[in-house]
Amino acid sequence: MNFQAEKKIILNFYKSFQNCKYDEIPSVISNYYSEDILWRGFHPFNEKKGTKELSSEFWQPLRKSFVNLQRRMDIFLGGINTLSPNKDIWIVSMGHLMGLFDNSWIGIKPTKKITMLRYCEFSKIDNDKITEVAMFFDIPHLMLQAGIKPFPTETGVSLVQPGPLLNNGLLFKKQGVTKGLKTTKIIEKMIKDVLVWKNFDRDKIIKELKKSWNEDMIWWGPTGIGSTFTIERYVDQHVQPFREIFIDRTLNGHICRLAEGNFGGFFGWPNLTLTPVKKFMGINTKQEPSEMRVIDIYRRDGDKLSENWVFIDFLHFWKLQGIDILNEL
Repeated sequence: MNFQAEKKIILNFYKSFQNCKYDEIPSVISNYYSEDILWRGFHPFNEKKGTKELSSEFWQPLRKSFVNLQRRMDIFLGGINTLSPNKDIWIVSMGHLMGLFDNSWIGIKPTKKITMLRYCEFSKIDNDKITEVAMFFDIPHLMLQAGIKPFPTETGVSLVQPGPLLNNGLLFKKQGVTKGLKTTKIIEKMIKDVLVWKNFDRDKIIKELKKSWNEDMIWWGPTGIGSTFTIERYVDQHVQPFREIFIDRTLNGHICRLAEGNFGGFFGWPNLTLTPVKKFMGINTKQEPSEMRVIDIYRRDGDKLSENWVFIDFLHFWKLQGIDILNEL
């Protein structure tokens, strides 16, 4: 399958939304989404059900806050959900929503300047309609652009993240099957390798990572952890501190996992349940289980992975820890 018809539906939706007026948003949403759409977004939006709720509680407020909103895609692909017995088709879009931040949004004061909301969106297509969506976005990074530092520390660095090194992430044309299968295989291997890590052993983990990752890998992490470059720095700036902080890590599984060409990824709701035993991001934690909702997008280069864009709903994680980051604004 080449997913061209499904890609066209998503691209037509993006174009219609881009060109419509504010009061036309509900009509555009109804034209492309099923009436009983299940939409999953980061806190404070969480789950929205139905086109009316989605329009009035997410898309219209977003459009009102960010004037001249543009969707600037870096990655676009389609695929069959390998976790679904029904062979559901999903389309993935990743990049930034850019606009003039002219009106407050979820308690964040406007800057009257260009602002980039980093996002990744998985859309399930069924009978020519969008029936299910997971749209994750890095709100803490937007807060940084607005002059707010939501977390005292991070082990990597936060920045406006670029697309793939080779600028080859927009898969508008047919990709064939072979490349996608190769990408799927290496992602599946990487997932299995991660699951066997019980205790932190730097040398052992570096050796294990080199089986799945190229030496010059880039881990484009979310604000709160940040991004890091090369296998060794990834281990030192993310893997080691993360594993020292969290115990009792449980993988809850994914809802969708797919690949096309040299790109692939997955999302869960939530992916992980884990318990912190130390400060995280410079904030005191409670030794109680918390959830992490995660999207991972990967770029394969040759026989190994080279880039990984990661989205984690830290506002939801901290709310489960008893800290409402947005309320503190």
